[in-house]
Amino acid sequence: MYIVRLHLSVIAVMSVAILVQTTNAMMQRLMSQHFAFVPNHLFCKSFASSTAFMTTHRYQRHSCIHINQSLHRLFTSHSRQTSRLNSSTTSKEPLKTLLPNSNELYSEEEIVKKSRFIGLATHCTSWEEAQVYLEQVRKEHPKSRHVCFGFVSGGIDVGEGGVGTERCSDDGEPTGTAGVPILGSIKGEGLSDTLCIVVRYFGGVKLGAGGLIRAYGSAARLVLRSAPTEIHIPKSTIRISTRTANSGAIYASAAKYGGITGGESFNDRGELEVTITCDEVDGEKLKDEIVDATRGGVMFLK
Repeated sequence: MYIVRLHLSVIAVMSVAILVQTTNAMMQRLMSQHFAFVPNHLFCKSFASSTAFMTTHRYQRHSCIHINQSLHRLFTSHSRQTSRLNSSTTSKEPLKTLLPNSNELYSEEEIVKKSRFIGLATHCTSWEEAQVYLEQVRKEHPKSRHVCFGFVSGGIDVGEGGVGTERCSDDGEPTGTAGVPILGSIKGEGLSDTLCIVVRYFGGVKLGAGGLIRAYGSAARLVLRSAPTEIHIPKSTIRISTRTANSGAIYASAAKYGGITGGESFNDRGELEVTITCDEVDGEKLKDEIVDATRGGVMFLK
């Protein structure tokens, strides 16, 4: 009887020992793979009572905490960048762009080690429009070796491909040596809704990756800095309907905020319908002003 109990006790002790060893092995693997994502206070609280574990695995514990802190800083930085990106895409700000030039492209060129680099740039609001310009340039320069470009659209004219679009092409040059420098030049000049094309006629001398980056970036900056620019301020359009007796108050309110009126017409009830265009930042203020001026006798159609 005692022998049986002794055997059972030995088996129980061995089972517990095996379980502890298995648990420790599993925890060691988890530490190396996943504990970087466990908050420090939960990690320390879970294992503070195990002195042997803390002593044996001190290096792994400190490594995990270090990785955890690094990831925390990384995720915090990413969240801040995402917040800035969301705020920049949801709030419309004045945009700097090239002055439209009647479908003509601004042009500058320079020679780098016998290669001819022609920089072309224009105001462009959509990828579809940019493709038309690219096809035009390729037809005008059939003997050129490369037609590389960069395109940035910030959404002055909202449409398909016209909001937050960035594109570039190396057109056969080594990856990252043509399109990216051109795109960087556009963004470096603070421009939006802009297409910049650099045409290269090969002069027989290879420039290397660094030389190509400098040459394409220089040609792009040359034409972008020589072209005239303008600032586009986002506009808000308001269409209202009101009694003709309120027309004076409507026009006075629009003038107060620099609004432009147009599209006047009369509906079936004989009410005046008019469209007011103003700076987007003043849109809500203008609406409140109109409501107060007409004592609520106005309907906003859009």
